[in-house]
Amino acid sequence: MGEGDTIWAPSVLPHGALGTLSHHPQLHFGRKMESKVSEGGLNVTLTIRLLMHGKEVGSIIGKKGETVKKMREESGARINISEGNCPERIVTITGPTDAIFKAFAMIAYKFEEDIINSMSNSPATSKPPVTLRLVVPASQCGSLIGKGGSKIKEIRESTGAQVQVAGDMLPNSTERAVTISGTPDAIIQCVKQICVVMLESPPKGATIPYRPKPASTPVIFAGGQAYTIQGQYAIPHPDLTKLHQLAMQQTPFPPLGQTNPAFPGLDASPPASTHELTIPNDLIGCIIGRQGTKINEIRQMSGAQIKIANATEGSSERQITITGTPANISLAQYLINARLTSEVTGMGAL
Repeated sequence: MGEGDTIWAPSVLPHGALGTLSHHPQLHFGRKMESKVSEGGLNVTLTIRLLMHGKEVGSIIGKKGETVKKMREESGARINISEGNCPERIVTITGPTDAIFKAFAMIAYKFEEDIINSMSNSPATSKPPVTLRLVVPASQCGSLIGKGGSKIKEIRESTGAQVQVAGDMLPNSTERAVTISGTPDAIIQCVKQICVVMLESPPKGATIPYRPKPASTPVIFAGGQAYTIQGQYAIPHPDLTKLHQLAMQQTPFPPLGQTNPAFPGLDASPPASTHELTIPNDLIGCIIGRQGTKINEIRQMSGAQIKIANATEGSSERQITITGTPANISLAQYLINARLTSEVTGMGAL
């Protein structure tokens, strides 16, 4: 951001500053405010999160981390890249607004360079636009879209960039993806305008940040052992094995001649009971898993019957009914809680 660039930031004045505005040599309320007023205590620090694919992250990091080191030094922004062998990674850029814009400019130009390089080896003639995905708290997306889409339309028209706000939140978070594409210059102008909106309307309530999931590993049970598949090998998994064995002990077979195990005789296992849980809609996906894989795993390991009620109109929660012996139920609850905990903390434990 150059010396003469300006940013609207009427909402980020320090508390109590309104009374002193007329005596402040640098501020005229309601007029444009220089972004260089750090000596006036108004140097705004922002954090912007970007969602990138592994290949894009590799390009930003560069050989032996040289590219990202250069970006950090030249922009003055802090640039952090989330850990993990995930297909997606989060790149967090923090700093004063002008440092953020410099970092963005460097990322946008780097991506353009990558596009030009890839085109030299391909027959394509038209150059695809540079595309960046921001991760924005859903509570700020309304301000970004504006009444009847007015704000987003204004941003598109004044910058020449394409801007799309995802309709759904990212899995297990309260954030949405905002995709920006265009020339590097259009993208930089667009990010400046988005930053102004984010400064003017801070997020409401708590934000659950999006954490990309590691590529999940399937679990196989064989001979009382639990294995996870890694590449071509089945690796024994002691924690899951223990839980699996515990589950097996808790579901004794019904005595011979007894046809209906749900109503056992006095000499059989403890009677089945039912336990109900309610889970927020946006977290139900991590318990069900892709095509029901996780919930089936929990059923198999706990030995309990688990029913998930359909979503009801106007409700933000779903009912889960667990039926089985007290031990089955507690194991199912433990497994469900472990999934929720790993989801919310991003640990990906079980």
